[in-house]
Amino acid sequence: MNDHYLKKLDRVTAILTQLQSKPLVRAQDLAEKFDVSIRTIYRDVKTLENAGIPVVGEAGSGYSLMEGYKLPPVMFTKEEVLSFITAEKLMETFSHQSLGNHYRTAMEKLRSVLKYSDKNLIQHIEKQIDIYNYQPQSGEPIKNVIPTILESIAEKRQLLMEYKTVDNKTSVRTIEAVGVFFEFNFWYIMAFCTLRNDFRQFRVDRILKISITEHPFLQEYGQINDYRKTPNGNKTKVRLLVEKKIIGHLVNSKKYYGLIEEIERGDNVELIFETDWIDEGFPRWLITFADYAEVLEPEFLKESVKKLIADILKKI
Repeated sequence: MNDHYLKKLDRVTAILTQLQSKPLVRAQDLAEKFDVSIRTIYRDVKTLENAGIPVVGEAGSGYSLMEGYKLPPVMFTKEEVLSFITAEKLMETFSHQSLGNHYRTAMEKLRSVLKYSDKNLIQHIEKQIDIYNYQPQSGEPIKNVIPTILESIAEKRQLLMEYKTVDNKTSVRTIEAVGVFFEFNFWYIMAFCTLRNDFRQFRVDRILKISITEHPFLQEYGQINDYRKTPNGNKTKVRLLVEKKIIGHLVNSKKYYGLIEEIERGDNVELIFETDWIDEGFPRWLITFADYAEVLEPEFLKESVKKLIADILKKI
């Protein structure tokens, strides 16, 4: 079997997997995913139909499998099995406790369809993977909080919750959840708050009670990152000249603080930011690598860093 047919076989199998995992799949999306023409996707779908797979084509929408049609369990490659082991370790560490039991049950089902050799592979390798330097948080007072939030998003129904504010007061809020995210060791909800008539983020561990109401969302929402709010909404341009040898250590954090451009300057790199965290967050972050950096602008950032360092020295 030549390389062309092997590629086609892999692609047709992958298309079948997509049909199994999604209610509707567009030909355009498949063409982009596999980097082929839409005409090629049409031919691949025809191949599936000729093999007896009941693919239903919906004009202007996409493809789906006939409702009720069942396929035998999917066989996994060794590389996919190894990725499951790693993902399981990550989920054990970083998943919210309300998701943990559901994920463990799902993994048990997944393990049950693995080949005997793959089960042995998991048994021998899973104790060779670990994650360090993570500080777990104390448990929340309620269970299944994140599944409840995700269910409300899927059904587009409002949530009613009792929430403990920073000053330990209890506030009752009706929210329309856009999504959940994990940041700085905590899980958060990004939501539209009907009380404030604006988007807010709420720390999940501060939720005292939560329930899905019968009231539908009042509006449609995009992706969660479209609504991530920053403290004051006023962006400040910052230019730093940083030695190249430490740039690799700033990969994730520099994006978080609003990086918009990088320019090579000999042995240095000029980093240009538009940041909302200029008063507190940015100066504190800058201190962590200040001996390898020079502030080009704004001038007041230098004074902020100096003052912060002076305050630190007083306490040492």
